[in-house]
Amino acid sequence: MTRAEPTSAPAPVGARMLGSRLDERWAEASPAARRAARIAAPALVLGAAAALRLIGLDEPRSLVFDETYYVKDALSLLQLGYEGAWPEGANEGFAAGMPPSPSEEAAFVAHPPLGKWVIALGLATVGPQSPVGWRLGTALAGIVVVALVMLLAHRLTRSLALATLAGGLVAIDGNAIVMSRVALLDGILTLFVLLAVLFVVLDREHARRRVAVWLDRRRHEGRATDWGPALWGRPWLLAAGVAFGLAASVKWSALYLLAAFAVLTVVADAVERRRAGVALWASGTLLKQAPVSAVLLLPTALAAHLLTWTGWFTTSGGWGRLWVAEGGERWSGILAWVPPGVQALWRYQVDVYEYHVGESSPHAYEAPAIGWPLLLRPTYMHYADRGDGTASAITGIPNPLIWWAAVAAVLVLVAGCVVAAVAAARGRDGAAAIAPFGGAWPVAVVLTGVAAGWLPWLLYPERTMFFFYTVVLTPFLVLGLVLVLRSVLGGPADPAPRRRLGLAVVAVLVVVSLALSAFFLPLWTGLPVPIEFIRLHYWLPGWI
Repeated sequence: MTRAEPTSAPAPVGARMLGSRLDERWAEASPAARRAARIAAPALVLGAAAALRLIGLDEPRSLVFDETYYVKDALSLLQLGYEGAWPEGANEGFAAGMPPSPSEEAAFVAHPPLGKWVIALGLATVGPQSPVGWRLGTALAGIVVVALVMLLAHRLTRSLALATLAGGLVAIDGNAIVMSRVALLDGILTLFVLLAVLFVVLDREHARRRVAVWLDRRRHEGRATDWGPALWGRPWLLAAGVAFGLAASVKWSALYLLAAFAVLTVVADAVERRRAGVALWASGTLLKQAPVSAVLLLPTALAAHLLTWTGWFTTSGGWGRLWVAEGGERWSGILAWVPPGVQALWRYQVDVYEYHVGESSPHAYEAPAIGWPLLLRPTYMHYADRGDGTASAITGIPNPLIWWAAVAAVLVLVAGCVVAAVAAARGRDGAAAIAPFGGAWPVAVVLTGVAAGWLPWLLYPERTMFFFYTVVLTPFLVLGLVLVLRSVLGGPADPAPRRRLGLAVVAVLVVVSLALSAFFLPLWTGLPVPIEFIRLHYWLPGWI
């Protein structure tokens, strides 16, 4: 008989064997208590995230840091459909609650439009006269990021407690809070990247079930299974393509994550086929499934990306919009059929690429990517001396304990993978090295996100870059920390004293993290505080 399709993917072996102490208590709870916890725990985290991101959003009442670009670009998109040039003194007009209007002259901008359209939603809702309108879009995006972290953590760990812990750590992290309270693009980028990765994880569960059903059917019918299936019905992979395309429509750096997770999907397909007993699992994946996956993922991402340029296409005033009509070299040969607007957009993207790779303007708060793990130079975005011994400041420093603990946790995961690889090379089972973290798949997702979000920046050491770019890394770092904490908590196979010690370690980390977030909160929200209090936060020379 054909095996029935399971309703959900089985938890990894490590997850079944090493469930945390909190998961034991969860199993012992009554159904009513479970239902209440499923609602109350995430709701509490989201409530805290909303409060930290929305309260006092109207301060400071001036454009801070790169808000001077993105808020004005967003308002221009609302009024013109493209980014226009702004008159002198525009920042003062925004601060006074009387923002001027952009001219119809096109402005060259270095990032795609979607992130600015999200900012524009806040402007359209509240109005450009209020700082709340400038920042509402990014604040709501930051709240959704916390929700997505919890969803992703739950799919990877099958634990409500660990999912709540992951969401809670992101909710109180300074980098995530600041990038939700200023109208910059990176918090919005994080939202679409997380959405795409969640879809990749859901696709893995769906594809696993589809492969099992296909193999059972073929074997029941006595047909060959050597190459495995070519699965076209992968709606979650299509959704991931859309989400990655939208992420690339906020910032191009999302393309690195798209490429990395596309490769991870192919590798996971190969591993799944091998485990299922497909004889030619490697060649079957590369030659049969991988081309299908590419067709599902990449054109979808491109279509979603192009859709976000609708305002530029439907108007004639955007930068380079009439490049072909104004004498630009038109494509010929087999590309002659490409519409002039698309040719002009490609030329625009070439200009943007040349700008990005050549951008090396000195800045007081530039932070080379090599120093990001050590937290050497967080970005100071705002400082105003009030003249009475107090000042308001906004610095994008993360919660130091969460950041450094998460970086250490990623190193632990990498070490576990190295041990597992060495064991496998020697013909032994290396799964035990990563089983305490929930198995290979959760670890692979976390390390892929960290690597794709950090390593590409090392290729451009001369380029000006800032620490706040790491907000895209924050969810993956926290997820890595939660996977390691899962092993710290222990499980039913461990002695009771060992589990109590693990729970105490996690509790101490959470309590100290909360205390540090309370200590740094004024510097994340721009609250007026004594200058001497601000100086207490300068733990390293680069934090000033």
